[in-house]
Parts: sequence; structure tokens; C-alpha cells
Amino acid sequence: MKIYLDAIGGDHAPQATVEGAREALENHPELTLELAGPANAVNAEVNRVFADAPALRNRLTVTDCPEVITNEESPVMAVRKKTGSAIVDGMLKLKEKKVDAFVSAGSTGAVLAGGMFRLGRIRGIDRPALAPLLPNGKDFFLLIDCGANVDCRPEYLAQFALMGNAYMQGMRGVANPRIGLVNNGAESEKGCALTKAAYTLLETSGLNFIGNVEGRDITGDVADVVVCDGFVGNVILKFMEGVAGTLMGIIKKEITADVRGKLGGLLAKPAFKRVKKAMDYTEVGGAPLLGVSGNVIKAHGSSNAHAIACSIRQAVDMVKADVVGKIHSRLVSAEAEPAPQE
Repeated sequence: MKIYLDAIGGDHAPQATVEGAREALENHPELTLELAGPANAVNAEVNRVFADAPALRNRLTVTDCPEVITNEESPVMAVRKKTGSAIVDGMLKLKEKKVDAFVSAGSTGAVLAGGMFRLGRIRGIDRPALAPLLPNGKDFFLLIDCGANVDCRPEYLAQFALMGNAYMQGMRGVANPRIGLVNNGAESEKGCALTKAAYTLLETSGLNFIGNVEGRDITGDVADVVVCDGFVGNVILKFMEGVAGTLMGIIKKEITADVRGKLGGLLAKPAFKRVKKAMDYTEVGGAPLLGVSGNVIKAHGSSNAHAIACSIRQAVDMVKADVVGKIHSRLVSAEAEPAPQE
């Protein structure tokens, strides 16, 4: 299995990406990697990180992609003009089946544009969506979309649900995922025009649609796939990250406030470590870009080496689970189903 890694994408690249590549190669003996970016910078880091591991070094290649797409550029224009960038080169190689998956912590907009215009969409999907796994206290739920599509139509949300269903079946082993629609009330008549129309489509989708999910219930293990437009999803994602950071800060402050708290904190330290790990995005990996014709993982821009390794692991699992094939099969099945009689 060969995975293409944008070695220059992310806040801590190329150090974090190359170190993450080594961790991934150590964990997956079947894996080979193609690291792309400005050759001098990437090779210097590869030589440092793999100096004592020639066998691992032999399982990766470095591709010179001298152009870098930054977060300040127009994603669509950058993808069109910077054909010598890792994002464009990687998407084209994925399209040509020269690699099995693509991973990047670079510009989210560029990854989306590259997926749309260089790789292409799965037939029957109007808009690809970013779908991170988030903790719910018991395991994880899939939030789709979390920022790829700010303005949506009802049929987009129905397609998000279908893709999320296929992902949770293939990647998490959930036989019949519960699909929930984010809304400001549990009743079917609640919400705006978008959610009301989407509710009707999801009711007749053949999926395990459990109805509307209010904000307070999103993390309550009521749904395996939580569907919303990208504007709402991005607010939910950032709010959860902020609340998690604030809570951990408050707990740390109160524990260190007096001697009794310090003693109790010492005893509870293993439990706090488990809680922190359960809420840590680096353990999950990145967000898959579902709906494009290939396995694409968008890692967090601030990913450290371990987060990059986890994102590569997620890409490996996507390839093995054939998530793209399952989405396609589900679409074919939906097209074949007879229309409901009135």
C-alpha cells in the first residue's frame, strides 16, 4: 500500500510530517510512503529522522514539489496555477491510481479544491464533505460536514448522511449507524427551511434516521452520524475544541489551588490522562474528505508527529475498508430503488 504525504503542509512541517512518517512506517509494515515538497527541505529532514533506520528509509521516496500553497491564497486559483505543489501532484497521482491515499495538513481550502477539480467527485455526490470523528463519552460520532460547504441544499445533507453511514460501517464497524440531523428542536416541524426539507429526505432515505438532534445531545451518544451544513458543523467543532480546552484549564487550576486538591489530583492523575487522551484530536487522526473519488485525509493544521502518524493510519484503514467503494455502491443501490408510490 502506498500513501502520498504532503510533507510541507501544516504549521510544524516538515519536521512533524517526516517524524510522523517514520512512526507510521514503524506501525505498518505493509506501507510505503511518498513524501512531497521542496526537495532540499524534505530531504534534509528525512536524512535527520531516518539516519539510524535505513530499512525504514528504503520504504519512502521524496518527490520534489517546489511550489507551496499557503492559507493566504485563493484555493481555487492556487490549485489551478501551482501544478508543482504537493496538493495538486498528490491528487493527480491518486486519480491515476499511482497511490492509494493522500494525506495533508496543509491548506484546507486547497485540499477541498484539489479534491473537487483535480481528483473529481464520486458520481451522484454534489458536494464533498469533511467529516471528523469526535468523542461522545462512549466512543466516537462522525460530524458531517464540518466546514467544506457553508451554504447547502437539502439534498446535500441527505448525501452527507449516506456518506457518513458508509464511513461508520466501513471504518468503525457500526452495522446500522444512527443518523441524526442537527436542529434547534427535536420535533420534525422545528428548524429552518433547509433542515425541514432535509428531514423529509432523510425520512425516506432508507437509512437509520433517528430524527433531529439538539445541540445539548450531540455528544450524548444519541447518533453515530451527526449531519449539518458546513457553517453549523464548523461552529460545533470549534466550540467543542474550546470547551475541552477551557474545562481542562479549570480542572488544572482548581487542583493546584491548595494542598488537598494537589493530593487528590495526584491520585486521580491516571484518570485525567485517560480523559485527555479521549478528547485529544491527535489520537483520531484527520478528517476524511468524503465524496471525492479517492481516499483523502485532511489532518489538523497544527498536527504534531503523532497526529500525522494517526492520519496516515486513518488513510490505511480507509483503503482497507474500501470506503469510497461503499459510498459508490450505496449510491448505485439508491438509484436502483423504485420511487415511492404516492
